[in-house]
Amino acid sequence: MSVYGTDQHHHTLSVLVENKSGVLARVAGLFSRRGYNIFSLAVAPSDDERFSRITIVVDVASAPLEQIIKQLDKLVPVVAITELDPAHSRERELLLATVEAGPEARGQVIELVGVFEGKIVDVGRERLTVMLAGAPSKLDDFEDLIRGYGIVELQRTGRVALPMLDRSDHRGRSGPVSAPDTEKAG
Repeated sequence: MSVYGTDQHHHTLSVLVENKSGVLARVAGLFSRRGYNIFSLAVAPSDDERFSRITIVVDVASAPLEQIIKQLDKLVPVVAITELDPAHSRERELLLATVEAGPEARGQVIELVGVFEGKIVDVGRERLTVMLAGAPSKLDDFEDLIRGYGIVELQRTGRVALPMLDRSDHRGRSGPVSAPDTEKAG
């Protein structure tokens, strides 16, 4: 089983921060000073250039989640903190792996990459480098299956996540939202 998989001790926080130099260092410093464990960390500018979004998967075995949130909230550059419940959010990750794939196994590895909707990004005589993006559990399953071929190198980005969209219409009913009818009656 992959070390990257979902764990009941891991919680995903989406932290909106001011997009200024040193903010990531302040957040990481807080975790370091308090002895909090970061399972994964991803950061990038948001749709508003004034802010960046940090997705932190925290290990609550190292400290209670409420304590982590309170400490983060005290930092001046932190604008908003949201805990993302995996059942009500979309989590994705990117995996790059170089796999042993000599002539006898190459076809099997290529087929496996296709089944998981991945891509081959580099080809050598005895190895392939593959890329796969998706839910962390999908990447865990892929990693477990390619391990038998021989993983030479593996890198995962860590999770990024956003809340699921509300699918209720303006009358409060749930269901798929359809596009407005643009045809004119003639």
